[in-house]
Amino acid sequence: MSTHTADSLLTSVDSRRPILQRMLGPKVVALIGATEAPNSVGRALMENLLSFGENLYPINPRRPTVLGVKAFPKIADVPAAIDLAVIATPASTVPDVIGECEKAGVAGAVIISAGFKEFGAAGIKLEEEILARKGPMRVIGPNCLGIMIPELGLNATFAKRMALPGNVAFISQSGALCTSVLDWSLREKVGFSAFLSIGSMLDVGWGDLIDYLADDFQTHRNQSGTYGSRCQSGGLSYRESYG
Repeated sequence: MSTHTADSLLTSVDSRRPILQRMLGPKVVALIGATEAPNSVGRALMENLLSFGENLYPINPRRPTVLGVKAFPKIADVPAAIDLAVIATPASTVPDVIGECEKAGVAGAVIISAGFKEFGAAGIKLEEEILARKGPMRVIGPNCLGIMIPELGLNATFAKRMALPGNVAFISQSGALCTSVLDWSLREKVGFSAFLSIGSMLDVGWGDLIDYLADDFQTHRNQSGTYGSRCQSGGLSYRESYG
């Protein structure tokens, strides 16, 4: 690899790091697909995100409020710069939602929605449309449980409970494995600096997150580490990184 190529790659990584910092340490969060419908993912996410505090903006074109929080018809109507958009709308709508987020200057998005490449050619086309419309935004997912940053009170998942705060980060491609590890951690009183389900890894992947977490103060405050797991054909492979 030439020096020029290596320098270009480093510059690319460095330019993307501030976006990850904004979306994984957000000050303002929007939930697109927020609803009060019983037993829905949008409601579970909204209930969990209430712990984040006042800088939470539900997006719902049919309701003035969601669970007592003022709602907005479109992401462009939110009167604040959005660091993280959590998307829980039908897969067919997600490319348009991503395009609206990009126009509104959203830093990053977590796509909870399923129905993409795991469903074949039509789903692959949707993913291609997302990549074409996301601009400089970073995207986690699709088809993921979501993310938790316990220190911030951020539970952008549809899991039933928030992880405890700690100084080890956990990353998994598998939402089911995340749920199992979360249940174990709550029983054993193990905490996390970040608890991240990354799903199909359309954009943000292992390398991005391990690189980011290597410099994360909360992950490195005492004994530090990042644990990752990935489901592959017929088994699990584990990746670990220590600072």
